[in-house]
Amino acid sequence: MAAPDEPPPPPDWLELPRDIATTILLKLGAVEILTTAELVCTDWRALCLDSTMWQTIDMRNDGDLPDDDLADMCCRAVDRSDGGCLDLNIEYFGDDELLQYAADWCNHIRRLRLVDCGNISDEGLCEAASKLPMLKVLELSYCSFSKEAIETVGQCCPLLKSFKLNSRVYRCPHIECDDEAQAIAKNMHGLHHLQLFGNKMTNEGLKAILDSCPHLEYLDLRQCFNVYMGGDLGRRCTEQIKDLRNPYDPTDDYEFDAAILDDESFDDDYPSGFSDIDLSDYDNYYDFSDYDDEFSDYDDFSVYGFEEDQ
Repeated sequence: MAAPDEPPPPPDWLELPRDIATTILLKLGAVEILTTAELVCTDWRALCLDSTMWQTIDMRNDGDLPDDDLADMCCRAVDRSDGGCLDLNIEYFGDDELLQYAADWCNHIRRLRLVDCGNISDEGLCEAASKLPMLKVLELSYCSFSKEAIETVGQCCPLLKSFKLNSRVYRCPHIECDDEAQAIAKNMHGLHHLQLFGNKMTNEGLKAILDSCPHLEYLDLRQCFNVYMGGDLGRRCTEQIKDLRNPYDPTDDYEFDAAILDDESFDDDYPSGFSDIDLSDYDNYYDFSDYDDEFSDYDDFSVYGFEEDQ
């Protein structure tokens, strides 16, 4: 009897063609490349030293490394890009010095994402923005930047097409504030995509944005509970905005925890990373009767041509 066919041997990862190995490495984050992938063999090490590998720098603090080590690694990644980084993501660590280093050496950055970067100040963000005139996509999630910083970003980055300013939401105290909305309306006229999850703005702030951002196609107002979408304002939004997410729309596809938290104490100046609401009148807070509630659920930057910039 013939012996059963033996399974083929596993692939020799060290013998992969260069283009395939590069594709695999590009799917890793900067931390994985610098701590693991480049140590596999000399060929992979050579690939990891190639500046084209670092057009996107994705630095996330998963809690395994100290912030100082992550900052050093991010600087190494910036150095390896040789000024060619176009997409920089920093999450849960970072300070002014790190952001300035990146902006000084990579002033052609097109996308910048900062998530929960509490040690980056208004001054640090503004100085970096002044060196990034090519910036098209900016996300500031769970950070604490003032309206003045947002104004400066808009003035320094005239090509900005997409802006995310996301906040955590607290039940109380109830705060209404249109400062950030007004800063956007006055300084970011070219926006196509805007996400303001958990913002404290009111109808007046929303009207200012609609009046001043004529190219806006996507608007995410989820958990903006000071905005009442009934009547003329609701109709205007559905007519003017192609893809609209309303204050009480589902948050299943939101990438962060969308839980509404209990009360929290802050300083006198409430940072943009937090939004405070009162849900005691939930049933009467939002009127769906005057407009259609069928909206697209996708949030894909590629429809606005952003992907081609990488």
